[in-house]
Amino acid sequence: MTILILWLRSLLFYLFLFAYVTLCASIVVIMIPFSSTSARYQIGVFWSKTTLWVLAKLCGIEYRVQGLENIPKDEKTPLIILGKHQSAWETIAYPSIFPKPLCFVFKRELLYLPFFGWALASLKMIHINRGDAEKARVLVASQGKLQLAEGKWIAIYPEGTRTRAGSFSPYRKGGVRLALATQTNILPVAQNSGRFWPRNSILKRPGVITVSIGSVIEVAGKNEVELQQELETVIESEMHRLDPHSYHQ
Repeated sequence: MTILILWLRSLLFYLFLFAYVTLCASIVVIMIPFSSTSARYQIGVFWSKTTLWVLAKLCGIEYRVQGLENIPKDEKTPLIILGKHQSAWETIAYPSIFPKPLCFVFKRELLYLPFFGWALASLKMIHINRGDAEKARVLVASQGKLQLAEGKWIAIYPEGTRTRAGSFSPYRKGGVRLALATQTNILPVAQNSGRFWPRNSILKRPGVITVSIGSVIEVAGKNEVELQQELETVIESEMHRLDPHSYHQ
């Protein structure tokens, strides 16, 4: 496939994504007075699945999931998902992969986007000001406890922002601190999405993204330093296995 065709298909995908996000977000906004948060979240799940299908057809990017058996069978079990963050792909895909409603922790600037931001606000997730680390930490802790109590799973990208394929950024401690404060176990997730959907790039390269769900990390009996080190080791070692080419260029 020539680079020109890749660019054209990538542009077509973004045109679709912009139009489809606007459509689905508008439906969610219209539904706000007449629906529950969980019902509106299901619109997001449908959007997620449809977008992944179109991405595969237009750009040739498919995905596979390893470690599904590591997701607790009892969906009432509280859980904090801490995952590698290389592109927007994982944010699109997570609602399709995980069986429980997710509460994402995200930068508050997303709320300012027309339609998408309004719909996102209606889902009552956790939005933070990344410029005020202390206030963000307190907010994640307080809101996270409430969301877990309501039966949602919390999804946090501990690196805080997207990183390029083959790189490592020290993990922030908000996710681990929330896990310890609530004694909620962690589900570590690695994915090599940056190989095919590079950050800050329109171009999409065909291939199969691998999502690897690790074994649940127990928090009982561990301190912050131990838990943080275990999390980083588990995810980063798996990243080297999933994408050795990017780490050994």
